[in-house]
Amino acid sequence: MAEQQTREAEENGVSGCMSTVIPGWFSEINPMWPGEAHSLKVEKILFQEKSAYQDVMVFQSASYGKVLVLDGVIQLTERDECAYQEMITHLPLCSIPNPKKFEVLVIGGGDGGVLREVARHSSVEQIDICEIDKMVVDVSKQFFPDVAIGYEDPRVNLHIGDGVAFMKNAPEGTYDAVIVDSSDPIGPAQELFQKPFFGSVARALRPGGVVSTQAESIWLHMHIIEDIVSNCRQIFKGSVNYAWTTVPTYPSGVIGFMLCSTEGPSVDFKHPVNPIDDANESSCQSNRPLKPLKFYNSEIHSAAFCLPSFAKKVIEAKAK
Repeated sequence: MAEQQTREAEENGVSGCMSTVIPGWFSEINPMWPGEAHSLKVEKILFQEKSAYQDVMVFQSASYGKVLVLDGVIQLTERDECAYQEMITHLPLCSIPNPKKFEVLVIGGGDGGVLREVARHSSVEQIDICEIDKMVVDVSKQFFPDVAIGYEDPRVNLHIGDGVAFMKNAPEGTYDAVIVDSSDPIGPAQELFQKPFFGSVARALRPGGVVSTQAESIWLHMHIIEDIVSNCRQIFKGSVNYAWTTVPTYPSGVIGFMLCSTEGPSVDFKHPVNPIDDANESSCQSNRPLKPLKFYNSEIHSAAFCLPSFAKKVIEAKAK
């Protein structure tokens, strides 16, 4: 029944979100995770408006700092955003062997956190980002400056528009890495989980190019993950892997990533060969220095690919 409700929400392309701010508390209720809710104590609502695409809210929480909410779903908090931003970025970029000057594309990620992490890599020559909602960019710069600092790097080129269309129009073999920082597969982000989009990503990557995409929770969305793995296995002829990390304010407390590569030079995602260290943490070319990494390291990189038995069985079967 729970899975049926989730599928109906995905197919209808609407969130069905009932998240609410009752006196003193924000509660996240959504058919994507039926039968449960996560609540944070609200100290003050700092921003609340409707953009052309979604409801945007920022509030000050009692224990996780400022919180960004889109269509009733928590996107990041100041306390735990590092676990998501650092992992979705460094899992692919630290796996590229012998990196030279290369180009990275970020789809989504309007808060700027992925940009911040990409900017740590001195070997990156150009960073393109395509975000559909300008309000998310503006709000992040205003309320989350330590996250949105990535926009200050001169290597960044911001494109406001539809990520699916941007990907379709990208010249073949343009990028060495694509990072898809999407919300859940309902509403504006639905197409970012479908096979045609993955095909566009593969076409835009150079031989041996890598992609990292948000891939839901093993505790809640195994049916979605099965579809993603199956689609990626058909599209990407190099490596196809699933990794995960812990993010306390995301549903079930975990979130996953698909890590794939195109045919060409071999990429072993499970063993980082291009480590981030103290020497290149200052590679960001903004006027403000980046703060040190909070979550990612080489050990947690490899550990992220160790899956619990129930998930490993399903994912390995689909990856063959």
